[in-house]
Amino acid sequence: MKKRIITYLLCLATVLPTLSQAVITHPWSGKRVAYFGDSITDPRTRGAKKKYWGFLQDWLQITPLVYGVSGRQWNDIPRQANKLREEHGDNFDAILIFMGTNDYNNAVPIGEWYEEKLESVEYGHRYTKRMEDRMRRYPIMTNDTYCGRINIAMDSLKRMFPTKQIVLLTPIHRGGFYANDTNWQCTEDYRNRCGEYLDAYVEAVKEAGEVWAVPVIDLGALSGLYPMVDAHKQYFTNKDTDALHPNDKGHERMAHTLMYQLITLPCTF
Repeated sequence: MKKRIITYLLCLATVLPTLSQAVITHPWSGKRVAYFGDSITDPRTRGAKKKYWGFLQDWLQITPLVYGVSGRQWNDIPRQANKLREEHGDNFDAILIFMGTNDYNNAVPIGEWYEEKLESVEYGHRYTKRMEDRMRRYPIMTNDTYCGRINIAMDSLKRMFPTKQIVLLTPIHRGGFYANDTNWQCTEDYRNRCGEYLDAYVEAVKEAGEVWAVPVIDLGALSGLYPMVDAHKQYFTNKDTDALHPNDKGHERMAHTLMYQLITLPCTF
């Protein structure tokens, strides 16, 4: 028995130094990542000195290529993509898209992903091929609906950057934002002017992952940010006037979430 214990300890002593030297490299470490989005991504937006992408730059040495602009909606993604291509061509590794809260605030209808048309198609399985009438679906491409806007954006990105990783982030929970009499935004527990809650816009981003074969990080749920509770307003710009835009603490919390979620995804293929 003693000999077995001694043998085990000797083996352990041999293996432990090797294990201690093993280093897991984050797949996004040192990469060049483009960030598309709105005010939460925009480097010019006040409220946070360092944005989530700035923390990822510090922790993972990611080079950020930031194209987010305050107030923009999903229909701005093609413009941001074109600007990325003009400035960097193919010299980047991945794209993160953090968009949707302004579509909710501007009451963009959710809409549908597809329209169907009856068409003839040649088909044969266990019988001689023949022409058959079947319903065929087509992505709806329109800027008049949320799904249509996402379809336009993703179709453009898939064609423009076919080899790049594209990751969608859901909108985070939003409290009130009271800038002035003409920019007075109520909390997410109210329907918008087209009768939708924020949840519908979050769910549509999740659905887009399946529709367009891209990974989705549910930042709204996983970050834990919840400005509907006063105790959580410490993560936002101002507890009385701006529980919409995260402050430094809020961005750091989002960045922690992204860092651990991204470790499960390849940055390059």
